[in-house]
Amino acid sequence: MTHPASLALIQWYTNNARDLPWRNTHDPFAIWVAEIMLQQTRVETVIPYYERWMKRFPSVMDLAEADIDEVLRHWEGLGYYRRAHNIHKAAVLVVEQYDGQLPHTLTALKTLPGIGAYTAAAIVALAFNSDAIALDGNLRRVFARLLDLEIDPRQPEGERRIRVWAGDLLPIGQASAFNQGLMDLGAMVCLPRIPLCENCPLSTWCLAYEHGTQPIRPVKKPTGPIPHYFAAAGVLRREDKVLIGRRPEDKLLGGLWEFPGGKQDPNESLDQCLRRELREELGVDVNVEANLGEFDHAYTHFRITVHAFFAEIIHGEPQPLDHAKLMWVRPSQLVQYPMGKIDRAIARKLAGQLP
Repeated sequence: MTHPASLALIQWYTNNARDLPWRNTHDPFAIWVAEIMLQQTRVETVIPYYERWMKRFPSVMDLAEADIDEVLRHWEGLGYYRRAHNIHKAAVLVVEQYDGQLPHTLTALKTLPGIGAYTAAAIVALAFNSDAIALDGNLRRVFARLLDLEIDPRQPEGERRIRVWAGDLLPIGQASAFNQGLMDLGAMVCLPRIPLCENCPLSTWCLAYEHGTQPIRPVKKPTGPIPHYFAAAGVLRREDKVLIGRRPEDKLLGGLWEFPGGKQDPNESLDQCLRRELREELGVDVNVEANLGEFDHAYTHFRITVHAFFAEIIHGEPQPLDHAKLMWVRPSQLVQYPMGKIDRAIARKLAGQLP
């Protein structure tokens, strides 16, 4: 028999579901793309990227046949670029090993690059309506409050207790509506800081609501201050072109193009930093010239401020000592090369100053 809380949730979802483009299809590929994009990225940010992506890569085959640079260009701005590399590699494997059809089982899905336990569960539940719980941050928060869980829900014991209770609630054959209902509940009602308990269809069964402990659920482990780094980047010119380097795939922002440079060491000036970095990365000595600007960006675990400078090579020929590849490119052509947010900002400013 279906638990009354599950019935209440599905009824609420039927009346209040968010209108999201990946919910207008049962195509497993489209749902897979959405789930990968939604990892650590807000829904409103994902929507335009998802729609543009699906126009260019409407099938697994289209993605598998694409060049990685084009894939990264369509991903540019979403961040966490390892996701783009992995979904491209996984698409190739799906074409080669599964005749272009995404596998239906958790075990098979988890063998594909970039698909972990959560994403595999989301795909089988949403695309194939298989009985699975897609336990992400939203669902953990909802269940931690429903259970009034006094331990961190990410700890093994916390997750075990959630999965047992969630498994009892999961209505057979309705995994898609159940999971998406919980996702929307976490996004719209069971909010992280101030949950809207008066609007919640599950308040009757919520122990945190009964005990008044919603503000302190879920329990979180303490976090330290976010470090802030400073760096220098060099714009090297040769006639009407500038030098960019492609980052190795196994590094942060792997496969993207950048202006060479790196983090400032303690007790080091920005000029000294840039000269050292260009010697280490390119094997050249430079004179540091005019400052092009200051560029800030916040990543998940750190913040960085990059100072960009024009620089003149006075000795040596640039070599890809720390890059997969180097290219001399006209500023107007930089738009063709996928970049992270800071390097794209430098490129835009540079294109406004140089032809």
